[in-house]
Amino acid sequence: MGATRFQIADCPSEQVARLRRELKLSGALAQVLVRRGLGEPDRARAFLEAAEEHPPGAFAGIELAVQRILAHVSAGSRITIHGDYDVDGICSTAILVRALRELGADVDSYLPDRIGDGYGLAAATVRRLAQRGTKLLVTVDCAITAVEEVALAGELGMQAIVTDHHSARADGRLPDAPLVHPALCGYPCPELCATAVAYKLAQAVYAAAGRDPAELESELELVALATVADVVPLIGENRTLVRRGLRALAATRRPGLRALMAVARVAPGRVDERALGFALAPRLNAAGRMYRADAGLELLLTEDPLRAQQVAQELDRANHERREAEQRIRWEAEAQVAELGERSAYVLAGEQWHPGVVGIVASRLAETHHRPVVLIALDGASGKGSARSIPGFDLLAGLTECSEQMLRFGGHRAAAGLEIERERVPALAQAFEQHAARVLAAADLSPVERVDAVVGGEELGMGLAEELQRLAPFGHGNPGVSLMVAEACLRDGRPMGEGKHVRFTVESRGARAQAVAFRTGGRLPVEDGAPVEATFKLEVNEWNGVCEPRLVLRHARPAEPRIEVRSLREEREVERELALPPPPEHPSAAPVEQPAQAVPVAEGEHGQLALC
Repeated sequence: MGATRFQIADCPSEQVARLRRELKLSGALAQVLVRRGLGEPDRARAFLEAAEEHPPGAFAGIELAVQRILAHVSAGSRITIHGDYDVDGICSTAILVRALRELGADVDSYLPDRIGDGYGLAAATVRRLAQRGTKLLVTVDCAITAVEEVALAGELGMQAIVTDHHSARADGRLPDAPLVHPALCGYPCPELCATAVAYKLAQAVYAAAGRDPAELESELELVALATVADVVPLIGENRTLVRRGLRALAATRRPGLRALMAVARVAPGRVDERALGFALAPRLNAAGRMYRADAGLELLLTEDPLRAQQVAQELDRANHERREAEQRIRWEAEAQVAELGERSAYVLAGEQWHPGVVGIVASRLAETHHRPVVLIALDGASGKGSARSIPGFDLLAGLTECSEQMLRFGGHRAAAGLEIERERVPALAQAFEQHAARVLAAADLSPVERVDAVVGGEELGMGLAEELQRLAPFGHGNPGVSLMVAEACLRDGRPMGEGKHVRFTVESRGARAQAVAFRTGGRLPVEDGAPVEATFKLEVNEWNGVCEPRLVLRHARPAEPRIEVRSLREEREVERELALPPPPEHPSAAPVEQPAQAVPVAEGEHGQLALC
């Protein structure tokens, strides 16, 4: 993997000055907003307020789905909610099951088995549901491509409603049923996850039934969890839903969620997007990865605290098994990478690799090596695989180029799944690697660190750390802030955390701040005291009841003289010319004596962010 490249976008001082003046922001936060395309005060204000919200009626045709649901509720006929085995599929199923039960419906659910059923609505499942008396089939988080399966449901006497958020088929064909889909139904926020779609449908059903949709406010707990877990962009209405959901989670009374937080050692009052993605979601996902997802659904629906505790412990054990399986697969996969040497892409296969875990390992390898990765779990004469990509490579297009080597495949630009005959794996590896070598340039094979703001050491205090929290929740589409510290050097590295990490001092323009770097083997990544180009994450860290700023190193490399950064003096001259008030005073960063366990962007104490 090539060295990380720093990318510093243009940041017109006039736009920074205007944001500072009109929104009363620090220069650092104003830089972040400008570099993220929010230089206009109205757009920046709307983003910071995170108040965007749209009515369920913004889904074109949602009234057809509502009418069909209420007709079956009135008739007392069996309604089945067909979900998926991941967090988004479980949470969306829970919302509709609970909402329809409140309306007196005869409703049950079906979650497919990852290994036995595979993803989505299967013909065998449709037949099984028809035999057990389902009259209305409502899909959540799946079936937008299930044209034939929905038609089969009709032939077997079932009506259907399809709610989903995934991409439609390439041929443009859609299921013959009422659709509730944010992109296809013209919804103003097309990036909603399936749970948010189910929440909007439940609101519409309640309103049409004469109930107050505000009764569903607590379901925002699940909307927030699924939005973060499904890695949809945290922009637009998604920011609003996650913020409101986090507030609801802090005071949740639901036994299942409280039990899940307890086994994950997350205090309800301190739950944030990081806790959702790295502590709660992996445990809820573990049931579907290792066994069946039904335990996760039971946890979200139960009103019995004792049963909730039992199920949460089961999920915690399943998550522990998942982590052990993940570690073993990763060791074996890394050994294959070392044997293959430098490649433009990797196709790796192994015996006894759990098909529910290979996607997580593929994500880790893609990040570590910055290459597209396909991991295949072999079983007998065939195998099931998961693939993950890097920003410069269209994964689905790459697999399409190799389609003759696979039994079937599907996905999108960044992630995909496939089935293949064992004997075809070498041919797939050769074709996929050759395609990657053709389309990837050398620059594509080096990770890029986007710099949001350039700051001096005197700015790295609690005031700025707290101000940057106005950009939260962070995640896909709204990553954590990367601060480049100008004219920096790193000094006095001291090992910590049993020699795994390092604590050190950052010096910049006469100011000093304490910082930490994780997984460095207890050493500074650059020469002690030498000028460096370094980026950091500045956050508010709470330890033993004390809040303090924490500066966490992201990337560092020896300084290159050709890089020029506007000095603090030049910034002050611009401020005087524009008659700006001085920036807010931020206290200097406090020492970090006992930092909490680090949770990196892609991996941490609780494992991989909940990916499919």
